[in-house]
Amino acid sequence: MKQTIVVKVTMNGDKSRSKALKIVVGLSGVESASLKGDDKSQIEVTGDGFDPVKLTSKLRKSVGHTELVSVSAVGGEKKDEKKDEEKPAAYVWPYNQPLYVHQAVPSYGYVQQYDPCTII
Repeated sequence: MKQTIVVKVTMNGDKSRSKALKIVVGLSGVESASLKGDDKSQIEVTGDGFDPVKLTSKLRKSVGHTELVSVSAVGGEKKDEKKDEEKPAAYVWPYNQPLYVHQAVPSYGYVQQYDPCTII
């Protein structure tokens, strides 16, 4: 499920902003991260399959006070598009034909004459 979260982080300067963005982007499942707000203290993270609580705790440990502002699901439009796509018709095997056909395979053999060589 694709989701967007907003995290408010107490950042003192460019160095802490850079550090926070590196942590966010380094998490598996994150597709994009951007700074929001007037003072650039909020980070908006979009991705699929990442844990917002784990992200918040990592930011708290390395940057400072972090607050999870919002979590929302994204992708309502894509579900509608998938419904509009045509699905191929299912193939039904005819009942009067067997599922497999067994044919006898002719056997071929090769015989080699083995002549042991002895040295006298």
